Amino acid sequence: MFASTPSPAGLSTALLDEAGSGVGLLLLDRPARAHAYNAALLDAFEEGLSRLEAQVGVIVVASTGQGAFCGGADLKELAAADPLSALDLRSQRLFTRLAQSPATSVAALQGPAVAGGAELALACDLRVVGPRASLRLPETAMGLIPSAGGCTRLTRLVGPSVARQVILAGKVLSAEEGLRYGLFAELADDPQAAALALARLLAQRDPVALRLARQVIDLAEPEASLRMERLSEALLYSRRSARSGV
Repeated sequence: MFASTPSPAGLSTALLDEAGSGVGLLLLDRPARAHAYNAALLDAFEEGLSRLEAQVGVIVVASTGQGAFCGGADLKELAAADPLSALDLRSQRLFTRLAQSPATSVAALQGPAVAGGAELALACDLRVVGPRASLRLPETAMGLIPSAGGCTRLTRLVGPSVARQVILAGKVLSAEEGLRYGLFAELADDPQAAALALARLLAQRDPVALRLARQVIDLAEPEASLRMERLSEALLYSRRSARSGV
């Protein structure tokens, strides 16, 4: 089905072999780390996104195995993060680029999407989930906030009341709850297959019309909110460093 290009960084890109399908795949492949992303994986993701954008109009973002969709930022790198890195947050820039890509994106969640992994899913245009999928933003329990677009995009998608429950109180959104709130487009036993089927359907639509419609929908994307996420995270990183005596 796929002509794939693997990466030692833990990411594969693939094109559907079907002639003119217009569908590509970005596949996270670090199952031993719950597909958590580090700098190398973010580099590979950005390169893979650029490569697929030049070839297809629809991109499916998924991960290998039956475990987590993505566990967020690699904790080893997160522990070393400083205020300056938060002010120019790589993950937020990359996820915003995905959200604003000329290609329409569909996330396939077979399992939990946690922290930055949830923010990656939120940056996609549509999300298809399996029965064991869930979305969780635990950052406030760690003295941080969801700063890769989580506060901004979750609020836009489900409203401030549900966003407060998830971000402030740590509520975990199950597949069924997310479907009820409209956060997830479909619940399927095989979410990757269902996401690819949806991607094929999208690829049959006019690509210019899809892109313009997405831009109109996103006109209210508040850059001020994304900037506040970065500033707040920088402040929290600085406070963490002061407490640890670093």
